[in-house]
Amino acid sequence: MSADLFAAPHGAAQPSGYSLGSVVDAICAANDQFAPQTRGLSGQRALPSRRAVAKIMADLRATLFPWHFGAPDMSEDGLSYYVGRTLDAALVALSEQVRVACAFVGGQASGPNGHCIEHAVEVTQSLATALPSLRTVLGSDARAAYDGDPAATSVDEAIFSYAGMTAISYHRIAHELHGLGVPLIPRMIAELAHEATGIDIHPGATIGAGFFIDHGTGVVIGETTEIGQRVRLYQGVTLGAKSFPTDELGRPLKGIARHPVVEDDVVIYAGATVLGRITIGRGSTIGGNVWLTHSVAPGTHITQAHARQELFHDGGGI
Repeated sequence: MSADLFAAPHGAAQPSGYSLGSVVDAICAANDQFAPQTRGLSGQRALPSRRAVAKIMADLRATLFPWHFGAPDMSEDGLSYYVGRTLDAALVALSEQVRVACAFVGGQASGPNGHCIEHAVEVTQSLATALPSLRTVLGSDARAAYDGDPAATSVDEAIFSYAGMTAISYHRIAHELHGLGVPLIPRMIAELAHEATGIDIHPGATIGAGFFIDHGTGVVIGETTEIGQRVRLYQGVTLGAKSFPTDELGRPLKGIARHPVVEDDVVIYAGATVLGRITIGRGSTIGGNVWLTHSVAPGTHITQAHARQELFHDGGGI
């Protein structure tokens, strides 16, 4: 950082005895414990890059929806070229980020022939192979958004502007990478979507086709959640854990199924909280602001108790 940033305006008195040296030293010392031990191919300390992952996701999204997020003046003849060029750049960049993440988690310096490079190549090839089917599922998500929202004027509007479409687009890629054993990067992708939309979906969550989050702000979907097909959620819904089993040292046990199973054709309205490894049966409706910690049979409708309305005259009943 340039010292000019802290310089006094021209003609103003300079601060006496002002120095950043001790501040910089203290910050660097505090970060020693977090310094990555792995090294990149250049020999420098290596961590996955949030900026690079954000660019990769933008390119992958443009690859999947080139007319919406690609070149605005692209011609019909240029479509194949644009998709191929953009996808190639995204996969090359992704391969490097996967390699760095693999080396970082493994705590080793990954050389040119290290297993992390082989893993990165396998991951990017697997993701590339999966992209056509991911695009088909995302198409069903966009259609669900249009069909499920009376305010939607077209499927294109849902793709362009709906927070739920952004969140599920990022999630489906993050989930694919999560399933391929990629460390760090799926969670980075999830947090990029969370930051942009207010929707927090763990990359481990399994979500079927035709998924629609209306409005979306404040939605939380936990790691081991399983969601069927044609499910609709509204803003403020939580699909979370009721408790966290711990080991003898009080640390949460990893990998235990602790979030809900939501079967096909379920609607969960705004503000509902569904906790624990419970099952919401097919075709059920969970009303707004409901707190639910037990399973419900298919076709069940759960609502809050009805509010009671009374009229008081001249202080009567108070």
